[in-house]
Amino acid sequence: MRRYSGAGARQQQQTEAVADRVHRYRGVLLVVLAPVLLISFVLLLMPRAPTSASGGGLLAAGGRRWGPRAVEDGPNKYAVIFDAGSSGSRVHVYCFDENLDLVPIGKEIELFKQKKPGLSAHANDPQEAAESLISLLEEAEKVVPVELRKQTPVRVGATAGLRALGTERSEEILQAVRELLRDKSSFKSQPDWVTVLDGSQEGAFQWVTINYLLGKLGKPYSDTVGVVDLGGGSVQMAYAISEKDAVKAPDVSDDEDSYVKKLLLKGTTYYLYVHSYLHYGLLAARAEIFKAGEGNDHSDCMLEGHHGKYSYGDNTFEASGSPSGASYSKCRALAVRALKVDEPACTHMKCTFGGVWNGGGGDGQKNLFVASFFFDRAAEAGFVDPKAATAEVKPSDFEEAARRVCKLNVKDAHATYPDVSEENIPYLCIDLVYQYTLLVDGFGVDPYQDITLVKKVSYGDSYVEAAWPLGSAIEVASSS
Repeated sequence: MRRYSGAGARQQQQTEAVADRVHRYRGVLLVVLAPVLLISFVLLLMPRAPTSASGGGLLAAGGRRWGPRAVEDGPNKYAVIFDAGSSGSRVHVYCFDENLDLVPIGKEIELFKQKKPGLSAHANDPQEAAESLISLLEEAEKVVPVELRKQTPVRVGATAGLRALGTERSEEILQAVRELLRDKSSFKSQPDWVTVLDGSQEGAFQWVTINYLLGKLGKPYSDTVGVVDLGGGSVQMAYAISEKDAVKAPDVSDDEDSYVKKLLLKGTTYYLYVHSYLHYGLLAARAEIFKAGEGNDHSDCMLEGHHGKYSYGDNTFEASGSPSGASYSKCRALAVRALKVDEPACTHMKCTFGGVWNGGGGDGQKNLFVASFFFDRAAEAGFVDPKAATAEVKPSDFEEAARRVCKLNVKDAHATYPDVSEENIPYLCIDLVYQYTLLVDGFGVDPYQDITLVKKVSYGDSYVEAAWPLGSAIEVASSS
C-alpha cells in the first residue's frame, strides 16, 4: 500500500471531501447546470447574421441611401411622408422595427389619408397651399406617440403638379410648407426635406417600394418586377436591366436625369433604368391629346352630350363632345400623335416615345406592375374589382373597355358606370384610350401580355399602398 504523508495526505483528503460533496448534491447541481448548458448549446448553433459587402444596407452607389440597412437595436421608428401630387395631397405614416421591417400602426400596417385638390391648385396663394396640409398633419400626429414625435422625420415630396408650375412659384409654395412644419408641427423637419421630387427619384422610390414589399430585393435582377406608375402630371417607368445594357445608356444633357441609377440593395447591385415623362400623367395627357386635335370646335375623345372646356396648368382646351359622339379610332390617332411615337429625335436603337431610350428591355421588365390611375380607371370601367389589392389584366382589356365607353353618350355612361364620379364621366373614353395607347404604342407592351394592376401589396397579414412614399420612408428611417 502506497502511503501519503504531510501535504500529500491533506490534498487527498480534500479531494475526497469535494468528491463526496459533488456526489451528495449531484441532483441540485444537475438542476442548476442543465439550463446553462442548454442555453450555451443553442447560442452556439444559432446562425450568424450575414454581413453584406456594403456594410449591411440598402444603399445607392455613391453612398446615397435608398432603403433598409442594419441599425442598432432600439425602439420603433416612425416616418411621416407627404405625397404632394398634382391630383391631391396624401400622407403616409410608417413604423419600422430595429430591422426596418414594417410593424402595424394600430390595426393597420400604415396610416394613409388623402385630400383634394393638390398643392398646385393653390398656385397663386402659397399660404393657402401650405395650410391645405394641416388636416393631414393632424391625422399623422394622432398616431405617433408623443415622446417620439420630436425624433420622427417628416418629409414632403411634391411631384409633377408643382414641377409644372415652374421654379419660382413652386419654391414659394415649398417655402410656405417649410414654415408651416417649423411653426405648427411637432415632428422633426429640415428645409431640404421639403422639395420637388424629380421624376427619376419618384420612379426609383416606387420600384424600391414594390420590390421591397414583394420580397424581391437581394435577388438577381431577373427576379425583380418592373414598374409603371401613372400619376396625374407624369408617368414613370422603372425596371432593373443587365450591366451590359446599362453600359449602352445614351448620354444626357446636364439638366436631364441619367437613364440608369446604380443601386446596392441588400448586398446585390442593380442597374435601374428609370425615366419620368413629364406631361404624360393622366390629367396632363388629356391636355396633350386636346392640343393634338386643336382646330376643331369639339373633341373626338369626349362623350356625346358633354359641353365644356378642360383646363390644365395655364392652358384651356375645347372639350365638348361631337354631335356624332366620340370616336375610338380618331381618339386613338390623337393619342398616338400626342405621344410623339415617331419622334425624329430618336437616334437610339430602341425608344419608347418622344425620343426617349427604352432601357433595352430584358428580364427585369418581363413582369410589369402597373400602378395608380391604371388601377383606378380599370376599376371604374368594370373589369377590375375595386376592392382588390391587385388584378391580372392585359393591355387589350383597356382597349375593349375604351371601345365600349366611347360609343356612349354622357347620360348612358352615368347609368352604365354609376361608380364613376360626375367630373370623370365625360373623360372616361379619352382616359382609357390613352392608357391602352401608352402601354402598347408608348412602352411597346404586347396587347396580350399579362400585367399586374396594383393598388396595394400584401405584406405579411396586411396590405400596403403601392406608392413611392414607402421608398422615401425607408431611406429616411435608415439614416435617422
